Amino acid sequence: MQDAFQNNEVTNFPHISSITFTRIEKSYLKVAILSVFSYVIVIGALLVLFIETVLKKKNPETPLYLYLLMAIIAFFILLNLILGFPKRKYAVRDKDVTYKRGFLTRKMVTVPFSRIQHVQINEGVFSRFFKLASLKVYTAGDSSDDLEIKGLTKERAIEIKEFISSKINE
Repeated sequence: MQDAFQNNEVTNFPHISSITFTRIEKSYLKVAILSVFSYVIVIGALLVLFIETVLKKKNPETPLYLYLLMAIIAFFILLNLILGFPKRKYAVRDKDVTYKRGFLTRKMVTVPFSRIQHVQINEGVFSRFFKLASLKVYTAGDSSDDLEIKGLTKERAIEIKEFISSKINE
């Protein structure tokens, strides 16, 4: 009697380069830059307040170094965002969705439709102004496996959501 369960070894792996990725909308770079600047302004204002009220009294030369450090950190965050922007791409295939991003550290996540629990569309304050949305895919189990594609047109996000929803309900 033959065993009902067979687990054959896979020897021919499909090449990831065969996937046709789609870039996110170019206008999302403006949204990302606005978001970074809004965080930098709020956090920077709080740090300036702390530096000027607490640290400057202890050592008058300290704020200059801290302001320089804050400027360098903000510069590298912005540089990473701009240089990494062209790497933000996604692919929706018959059985899965893949998203890749990153300049300094690259990340590619593929989620098979069989693991998807829920799909959600989000529109941030700046995204709405540019008619953009993000698509959030929630998976079964660990939340670190969730996938979010930012920088889609709202229409495209709805199309992908409906496609994925139809596939997970089959």
